[in-house]
Amino acid sequence: MKKYWVILFLVIANLFWGGHYVFGKYVVAEMDPLQITFIRWIIAVVFLFPIAQIIERPDWKKVWRKWKLLLAMAAFGIIGYNFFLYTALQYTSSLDAALINSLNPALIVLFSVIFLREKIGPINIGGLLISLLGVLLILTKGQLQQIFSIHYNQGDLIMLFVIFNWTVYSILARKIKGIPPISATAASVFIGIILLIPFMIFNGVHFPHSEQAIVGILYIGILPSVGSFVFWNIAIQKIGASRAGIYLNFITVFTAIISAFLGQPITLIQLVGGLLVFLGVYLSSKKSRTIEVKPQTSWELRKTNSY
Repeated sequence: MKKYWVILFLVIANLFWGGHYVFGKYVVAEMDPLQITFIRWIIAVVFLFPIAQIIERPDWKKVWRKWKLLLAMAAFGIIGYNFFLYTALQYTSSLDAALINSLNPALIVLFSVIFLREKIGPINIGGLLISLLGVLLILTKGQLQQIFSIHYNQGDLIMLFVIFNWTVYSILARKIKGIPPISATAASVFIGIILLIPFMIFNGVHFPHSEQAIVGILYIGILPSVGSFVFWNIAIQKIGASRAGIYLNFITVFTAIISAFLGQPITLIQLVGGLLVFLGVYLSSKKSRTIEVKPQTSWELRKTNSY
C-alpha cells in the first residue's frame, strides 16, 4: 500500500472521530454511556462483517482462534474506550475532552517503545512536540500558561481512562498477526456486543427521541465505528502504533472545525494551532535515518505485500 493512502486513512479516521466528540455530546444528554456504546456497535456490526467478507474474504475459523486477543481488544477499545468517553462528555465539553486526548500520542509512543520496541528519531519527536503545541494553542486560546491553572473537572479526569484504553487497544491491534484488520475489527466488535448484552438486559435499552440525538447516534454508529476503526487498524499495521498515534492530534483540529460549522467561530489562534498540528504530523511521519527499524518477520513481509 502506498504511503499516501495510509496517511489519507489516518486523516479520515480522525475526521470521523472529531465529529464523534461533537455529536456524542448531543447523544449523552438522552442516553447513558453503556446504552450508547451498545447501540453504536449494533449499528456498526451490520456493516463490518459484510465489508470484511467482500474486501478481505478471511478464514473466519482462523480469526476466531485469536479470541483471547480479540477479547482484550473488545474490552479496551470497543467497550472501555467508548464507555469512559461518553461518561466524560457528560461532565466536560467536546474541546476539553479533545485537550486531554492530545496526551494520547505521547502515551502511545511510550507504550510502543516499551512493549513493541519501536524506534523513533529526533524529527519524529520534534513533530510530536510541535503538534502537541498546536493542540494546546487551540484549546488555551493562545494563553499557554492556562494549561497549568485549568481546573480539571470529573470529566477531564475520566478522559485519562479514555486515552489509556485507546493506547492499550492500539498496542493490541499492532500485535495481532495473521488476521486482516477489518475482520479483526468486526470480530472484536461482535465480542464487545456479547459482553454488553447482560448489562442491557439488566438496565434496558432507551432510544434517543430528539432529531439531534438520532442523527448523532447514526453518525456514531457508522462513520467513527466503521470507517475510523477500519482505517485505523489498517494504518497501524502499516506504519506502527507510535507513528499512527501522532495523527490523533487531528481530532482536536477537526473537533474545532466541526464545532464552527455548528455555530462556534474559529479564531486566528485556532487556525495557527491547526497549522502547527498539520506541520507536526508531517514531520512525525517522515522517516529518519537515525531510526532503528525492527526487522520484519516473514509474516509481516507477506502481509505488506498483500495490500
